[in-house]
Amino acid sequence: MPSKKLKIQIMSPNLLENDYLVLGEQLVRQWKIPVHHQMQIVFGSFRQSVRVVPLAKYDGMRISQELADKMGLMPRSSLRLTYRSHSTTLQLGPLVGVLISKDYPDSAERPFGPITLFCKELVNACQRQGVYVYFFTPNHIGSNSSRLSAWVYGDGWKKAQVPAADVFYNRLTSRKLENKPSVQHFLKEVKSRYGSHFFNEKFLDKTEVFDALQRDASLSRYLPESHLFRNFLTLKTMCAKHPVVFLKPIRGSLGKGIIRISKLDGGSYQTLTAQVGGTRRQVYPSLAKLFSSLAGKMKTTRYQIQQGLTLIETDRRPVDFRALVQKNQTGKWNVTSIVARTAGSQHFVSNLARGGSLSTVKEAVARSALPAGIKSKVPVRLRKAALDIAEGVDHHIPAHFGELGIDLALDTSGRIWLIEVNSKPSKNDNTPIGGGKIRPSVKQVVEYASYLSGF
Repeated sequence: MPSKKLKIQIMSPNLLENDYLVLGEQLVRQWKIPVHHQMQIVFGSFRQSVRVVPLAKYDGMRISQELADKMGLMPRSSLRLTYRSHSTTLQLGPLVGVLISKDYPDSAERPFGPITLFCKELVNACQRQGVYVYFFTPNHIGSNSSRLSAWVYGDGWKKAQVPAADVFYNRLTSRKLENKPSVQHFLKEVKSRYGSHFFNEKFLDKTEVFDALQRDASLSRYLPESHLFRNFLTLKTMCAKHPVVFLKPIRGSLGKGIIRISKLDGGSYQTLTAQVGGTRRQVYPSLAKLFSSLAGKMKTTRYQIQQGLTLIETDRRPVDFRALVQKNQTGKWNVTSIVARTAGSQHFVSNLARGGSLSTVKEAVARSALPAGIKSKVPVRLRKAALDIAEGVDHHIPAHFGELGIDLALDTSGRIWLIEVNSKPSKNDNTPIGGGKIRPSVKQVVEYASYLSGF
């Protein structure tokens, strides 16, 4: 059944009873909606019996203040409506809930800290599409999964009681929060009781990704040799095979704690460790001494050991690429953007948090020493690699993802390699555009949520 975007008018209690709603006469006739008969209005997990009153020359929807409060609707909202004749149900939506790590209730202008601009951009995108969005943290989850306290936007940020959403978008940036029993219980409840969709439902770790993708022969060409770092034998074997190896915390982010190991002349070994202020260099007379220096770290941090790659450089700084891959309005993976990231002068990792800088793929490749014939093909080949890997993650890892940040490298021979896959790509890397413009990455989130909800 098609859906129609309508402006919702909220009427004062003495003008419209709680169990009545008003629709335009033309729409009522077109959809063959029975009038003055009991039917269900559905909004996320919320259901109530109502009767429809038709109104001539009217193109919106009028509901009582009491009904609006139960739905958590703000005045002047625009939503899509569909009528399901087989169950005599009017469904409003889509209703989207965004799960975030933290809110700042005392800050009216920035209730979500550094991601407030992103959240407002998402609100703007939803309003244009007739989607209703709210934002909540693990602290807002109570014992009743059908209703929760959340932030909505209407003439400023406000708190409201809202139903469980049709679609939930997980933007938690902490594994500790994601693994809280209350969060995991809520996730299971809304999926099983209300058929809610929950995408980007979990963090990925490096070992999980590489182990899963290694099972797919078609993806092996993108994968550097990579293992869970268990013992001295693993280190010795990898250092014998590769002139450079990397140790990466399997649950790390922003390049934090990555260790680059290389062999020096005379049999000694050098480590470079990524730190906040720059790179820490240490030299060890033997691999055994190097390993013993790592033993303490291995008690608290699990590492992935990975083959080192000779990346292309610009101005003698290594370059890699971040692809944002998202599902679109038909549920298919699509490359939204790819940017080149050049490492800062004091770092060997390219993360912006470590002083890296962004440029276009074309600019970075043009300034590299790659042969001209390879340079022209790089953008298309990076897009293909990003899509192949996203589909591989979808196929081999049992979780629902709607967007992935895929970090790719290009070596000096022009071969593309996977560095890592991030299921919570940062919303601070690309500054939100001013003037009410909406980035394609935000629009895509809304379109995918609409697709999942069936609107």
